[in-house]
Amino acid sequence: MTFWHERSVLVTGCTGLLGSWLAKALIAEGARTVGLIRDWVPESELFRSGADKQIVIARGDITDQAEIERILGEYEIEIVFHLAAQTIVGIANRNPVSTFDANIRGTWTVLEACRRSPAVRGVIVASSDKAYGTHETLPYSEDAPLQGRHPYDVSKSCADLIAKCYAVTYKLPVCVTRCGNLYGGGDLNWNRIVPGTIRSALRGERPIIRSDGSYIRDYFYVEDGVYAYLALAQQLTARPELSGEAFNFSNEIQVTVLELVREILRIGGYEDLEPEVLGEAQHEIRHQYLDAGKARRMLQWQPQFNLEDGLRKTWEWYERVLSATRN
Repeated sequence: MTFWHERSVLVTGCTGLLGSWLAKALIAEGARTVGLIRDWVPESELFRSGADKQIVIARGDITDQAEIERILGEYEIEIVFHLAAQTIVGIANRNPVSTFDANIRGTWTVLEACRRSPAVRGVIVASSDKAYGTHETLPYSEDAPLQGRHPYDVSKSCADLIAKCYAVTYKLPVCVTRCGNLYGGGDLNWNRIVPGTIRSALRGERPIIRSDGSYIRDYFYVEDGVYAYLALAQQLTARPELSGEAFNFSNEIQVTVLELVREILRIGGYEDLEPEVLGEAQHEIRHQYLDAGKARRMLQWQPQFNLEDGLRKTWEWYERVLSATRN
């Protein structure tokens, strides 16, 4: 009998990259999993893998408090993974209001519903390394100020602070995760650098880099993200003192966008493709990476995949899925 066996769990945003993989892991662990879905995304990993047939699908919006409360009550939810969000920086720059609505109002709505639901024993809120904004001192540790300046970053700073508010003021058992740039099979946002590069290479096309290629990021494989979320939720239910804490999850590496693209091309055997550098990115943080020491010390967590291993598994996923689509 494992911790997750027959435990009722809600995953918001379960058609997204992390949500799909998390739902599959919960199924494997025997959890009674409910997935909240607003938009039907048939090509997502949740549906492609058939995981949707093994969970309860609840249609609704994270800004609908009555609906969230209904789901929490009817399915006697104990653990909530709040992943649903608008996650694309470019979309946030063009449509800040919809991003604020999903990422900020959606967070307080879910947390308020959890506060009013006595069965809930733990809530994990997905924040982001972008919540820190720009700092001169790197890497970011969890005590760095949350000072987002651009729409997406601000939305994550706000959601992060709201989660802390509910932990401190209402004693809601909630923790926050701040991950590096998640990547892995199943990311269908083709303007992101990893899936976009792989798809271009498999088509024999030059991959596109929207920035000047020098932006530095901290890339984090999705299956490592799943293990981190599961470990944190399990420990939160046993250690009330963790409530209100935020944790960075990261491989603690610094990679430029251009270096990442060249590594992807090398893994796939497409080194002859020269990336097309547009230099058009705006309102994005130039240099970010995380210190994951707190998660190692307090949770005994560490990543299982290095960058090459994660990229290789990701390449294999897209090569398999995109080849099947062509055929």
